[in-house]
Amino acid sequence: MAEDKKTFKRVILEMGSGNALHSGDYNKAAKRAVEDAIHHSSLTVFRSLNIDPNSMQIELTIAAQRPEAVDLEAVAALLPFGQVTPKAVKGGLDVVDDTTGQVCIIVNAGVLVRVPL
Repeated sequence: MAEDKKTFKRVILEMGSGNALHSGDYNKAAKRAVEDAIHHSSLTVFRSLNIDPNSMQIELTIAAQRPEAVDLEAVAALLPFGQVTPKAVKGGLDVVDDTTGQVCIIVNAGVLVRVPL
């Protein structure tokens, strides 16, 4: 079957969480969330089914209290294969230290993968 005739099917959903405890850096927390998600997987499905990992379609969703503060290109660059479509949405959690006013940033990542089957 030709590649263009195959249907893309969702086969993977990984989730991760990352934080920036002291820096106030949403990008650092978002990158840690993506790394957390992808480092829990060994994607043997590509070798087993003889699928080129670059054929993956990846939907990357980053949830942060300030989604506009996330550099989506930099975060998406952490995914080594496939075509990545990143988006940032309102979510995650900012926890303020009552004493110092410092914000601990917690960001979530969802990595959804479709492959041609």
